[in-house]
Amino acid sequence: MADNKGMEYLRRKLLMKQGRVETRYKYYEMKNKARDFGISTPPNMQLWNSTLGWCAKAVDSLSDRLSFREFRNDVFNLNEIFAMNNPDVFFDSAILSALIGSCSFVYISPDEDGYPRLQVIDGANATGRIDEITGLLTEGYAVLQRDQDTRRPTIEAHFEPFYTTIYRRGEEPEVYEHNVEHPLLVPIIYRPDAKRPFGHSRISRSAMSLVGSALRTIKRAEVSAEFYSYPQKYAVGMSDDAEMADRWKASMSSMLTITKDEDNDHPVVGQFQQQSMTPHTEQLKMFAALFGGEMGLTMDDLGFPSDNPSSSEAIKAAHETLRATARKAQKKFGSGFLNVGYLAACLRDDWQYSRRQFYMTKPIWEQLFEPDMSQLSLIGDGAIKVNQAVPGYFGNTNLRDLTGIESEDDTNE
Repeated sequence: MADNKGMEYLRRKLLMKQGRVETRYKYYEMKNKARDFGISTPPNMQLWNSTLGWCAKAVDSLSDRLSFREFRNDVFNLNEIFAMNNPDVFFDSAILSALIGSCSFVYISPDEDGYPRLQVIDGANATGRIDEITGLLTEGYAVLQRDQDTRRPTIEAHFEPFYTTIYRRGEEPEVYEHNVEHPLLVPIIYRPDAKRPFGHSRISRSAMSLVGSALRTIKRAEVSAEFYSYPQKYAVGMSDDAEMADRWKASMSSMLTITKDEDNDHPVVGQFQQQSMTPHTEQLKMFAALFGGEMGLTMDDLGFPSDNPSSSEAIKAAHETLRATARKAQKKFGSGFLNVGYLAACLRDDWQYSRRQFYMTKPIWEQLFEPDMSQLSLIGDGAIKVNQAVPGYFGNTNLRDLTGIESEDDTNE
């Protein structure tokens, strides 16, 4: 198309964003390094670095609760397309990558029989120009393969309406025509807005800053632990010609003998005040509380368990912020998966469907929190009373949406 920016523009755009996505992946994989201020750390520990899995916990706590079930009112048989593309891995991979990098991309291509194949590409290897009304791309670019040593692209793809061009290093470009009027690269976006249509990462700048502060606290605690275990000792009044005993033996010995000199004087032995670990643990709890407030997690989630176990209702109440975040994510991800199904259906049927024909198809998600037996009892009592007032109001479909449990009749179908 005449208004396309071309490969070079998209390559530069990807290079601008690639570093940010890779930084988030380092925090998720716990490969990040905290900056050392060099104030309280000995020189020989400057390169020592601990790890902390809070960012991974923040991402996994949300992604593990987002379980896509199916499309309802599926008149175009989209569920079959996803069922044929390993849905147990596909949905989790797309969601997890979008939470880390703010967006992931789904590459749609026909197999040998012309049936759509779906491949997830992370945000560090794909980009494009987006239509903010539909959430579809007007032009896309993806790195399909990189050299393992140099990390330079060896296979690239340029996505345009009706065309997908594959570039292999050292070979002529291969152009594949298709019948779809949109590029076959679909973004799956987490929390987009008018300013940032490609969304925001779950691993925010605040989260990375708090993890860095917590890592420095752990490092200082490790240094203090050495003095806490073996407090510094001193001896005052030693004679100039006295021999210094082996320091390790003197520190570990249960009995020391110190004799008087010819002037009938003897040295005074003492111990410095023992280091306390309390300031470090309290500071780490402070950072955990700040991080939990940012991410909608509790202190139990971050490794500081409470004394009394919580009930199912108490756990839900404590995770109310997380539940609201997950509900919002379901809407955004559901729209992205519907776009994937729409383009895949056009490719499968070799027909130009209109996007508005899919407005009745609704993405359905599993329950964020599985109900316990007491809550199931309350739901049952409530459903009976509502059906008495409005006969037929509750049935298999909306009861499953409430409980997350499939009925026996649906299982046997």
